[in-house]
Amino acid sequence: MDLSRRARAYIYLVALGAVGILAFYLPNASFPSVSHVVGFIVLGILAFLSDIYATRIPLYGGEVSSSIAIFLASLFIFGPANTILLVLVTTLASEVLFRWDQARQKLSLSLHVLLFNISQLTVALGVTGLIFVFLETQPLFVHVEDLHVLQFAWAVISFLLYAVLNLSLVTGIVALTGGRSFRFALNQCLHDFGIQYLVLCVLALLLGVLNSISFWYVFLALIPLLLVHVSFRGYIRLQTEARKTFERISRLLDERDHYTAVHSEEVADLAVEIGRELDLPEYCIEQIDIAGRVHDIGKVAVPDAILLKVGPLDDEEWEVMKRHPVVSAELIEGLELYSPIAKAVRHEHERWDGSGYPNGLRGDEIPIISRVIAAADIYNALTTDRPYRKAFSTERALAIIEETRGSDLDPQVADALIRVLKRRIGS
Repeated sequence: MDLSRRARAYIYLVALGAVGILAFYLPNASFPSVSHVVGFIVLGILAFLSDIYATRIPLYGGEVSSSIAIFLASLFIFGPANTILLVLVTTLASEVLFRWDQARQKLSLSLHVLLFNISQLTVALGVTGLIFVFLETQPLFVHVEDLHVLQFAWAVISFLLYAVLNLSLVTGIVALTGGRSFRFALNQCLHDFGIQYLVLCVLALLLGVLNSISFWYVFLALIPLLLVHVSFRGYIRLQTEARKTFERISRLLDERDHYTAVHSEEVADLAVEIGRELDLPEYCIEQIDIAGRVHDIGKVAVPDAILLKVGPLDDEEWEVMKRHPVVSAELIEGLELYSPIAKAVRHEHERWDGSGYPNGLRGDEIPIISRVIAAADIYNALTTDRPYRKAFSTERALAIIEETRGSDLDPQVADALIRVLKRRIGS
């Protein structure tokens, strides 16, 4: 996916802010004792490993790294100047290593991602560090006997400021590359990562308190830090297994209705191609793929007499059939992994002109994922043998898609489908 001009300008603006932060802080970075050097190296190694083994969340195309806790702890222990240096060194190293293979294929995009990731962390921590400049006593946690409530209050304020800045900067690029409003993207980030930010803040405070006793006590915090990391990875693994289970259930429909099972896989594959043709962001492509594979799972609640009927359905049977997208959504919405796509699955049979079901949504009221899957769904249905008719030819199906453009289908989505199909025919 190529970055738009606005996205590039945004990245350069954040990078410019990062240059100013570096110029302000780096001359003040210092290591007055061996313990500072050792501490810097230890925290640097921990931050590097945290970024390398960050937990990827496939559905959102994002990652959660415990390096947030380490950078905040460094801010509390060593002050902003050394922390900015720590961020620059460790994030540059981890980003280069992590994106090395990707860079060889998409150099420009990889460089922009690297530049943004380093710059947004630098800006967020640099602006947060101004609190410590204002306090004129940069480290918050130095000696255990000097700890008092005000220090913890400033630490919490620092965390909140950092969280707001970090989430806002990340949300900005997500909104620009994903075609969504800033407010919507920010709400989604808060919903998806709010708990993780809170836990990592508590761990940062723990690291600071342990350092005030002795720097070597910091190693005790590695246990809860590791447990948080492992438990979250386990949670994501559980969600992934749940996804595979639902996909297996969808495939099991093959034993009952061969069309439905094969149809779901083919719809998912075609919908992904349409999504890429529309230049949708990667996280959206992943959601389309998942939604396409389970969008008809609600047909398990449709009786065989209706699902396998040879011939048109009567009004009463049609009402039963029209319940299947609602059942599909109800089956999957209880799992957090599927919650972002449950709405899309529910409205996959809505139509651009409002003639669809279950809610008669029209135009942009219909989620973009629903519109993409609907286009793939209709084309696949047209080109597949059904109990009551033979499949249409590709040419006839294309003509029908063009006829339904602007009525059943979103015009832009229909155009993208037509381009994909013409490339297939050409190949």
